[in-house]
Amino acid sequence: MSIFKHHRGFSTMYQEGNLTLGLYFPIEAYTGAVPVMDVAQQIRTARLAESQGFAALYFRDVLLNVPSFGDVGHIYDAWTFMGYMAAHTSRIALATGSIITTLRHPLHVAKSAASIDRLSNQRLVLGLATGDRPEEFPAFNQDMTNREGLFQEALAVMRQTWRSDFPAISTLRVHMSGADLLPKPLLGTIPVMVTGNSRQSVKWIAEHGDGWLFYPQNLIQQAATIQKWRSMTEKFKPFSQSLYVDLSENPDESPSPIHLGFRAGRNFLTRYLTDLKDIGVNHVGLNLKYSRRPAHEVVQELGEYVVPNFPAHDTAE
Repeated sequence: MSIFKHHRGFSTMYQEGNLTLGLYFPIEAYTGAVPVMDVAQQIRTARLAESQGFAALYFRDVLLNVPSFGDVGHIYDAWTFMGYMAAHTSRIALATGSIITTLRHPLHVAKSAASIDRLSNQRLVLGLATGDRPEEFPAFNQDMTNREGLFQEALAVMRQTWRSDFPAISTLRVHMSGADLLPKPLLGTIPVMVTGNSRQSVKWIAEHGDGWLFYPQNLIQQAATIQKWRSMTEKFKPFSQSLYVDLSENPDESPSPIHLGFRAGRNFLTRYLTDLKDIGVNHVGLNLKYSRRPAHEVVQELGEYVVPNFPAHDTAE
């Protein structure tokens, strides 16, 4: 039995053979790089999502405004905003998509993650990534060419500090002895989802990750990716993906492409999500940035008509 069957966030999101849905912050439709981020409205929509059976809320780690990327995420620091939202929700998983391991010190990430997991009643599912915005690396005095090694170092350091008391650690960024990191996660670990390839091989991700957070592809490509992933491990390690959706008011509207997703009515969306479930996707994080309708209205419709087909898994209090 996986230890994460006893972890509330992981077990809310993931179950072998099933699919659940999440929402990326900002839960808002907007143009350009910078959202309005009315926090009171974000709370209302997040609570609506929780009440209607969404499994997760996603927090992104966009450290600097890089105009060439055209996206600043939810503006607020990921850990600060997550703590605020944790206090305004009670059951829904808190997922990161994703924390940038190369630009944050491993001990800071380990302490922040353990703190959120303890304070939220074990609701954190920790997505990690290497970062891909070249302008950010010199700003933090880091070498972008060493992302592979920094990612591996960060994951190893975090897990060692979570499970061990007063560990002796000597790595590129950490020289630790005679000190300990608190708090410890209740399970001695936290579920870690590797994002994209993070400059690692699929074999390495399957061996060291607790799951894989990938990008949308057409069904044939995604099925091949999942098949390769499953062949690398005998354990159930979930496969998640993101998806941008512009939900039409016409429930029968056929799909038309948008960036990393599509515009369509709820009937096609439901069929498409069923297809993803059938090829082995365990969770889909929806992003409503390109919606033509208010996000709260879209979440209400999704909760009424789509989410009942893919509800969050019931977990013990």
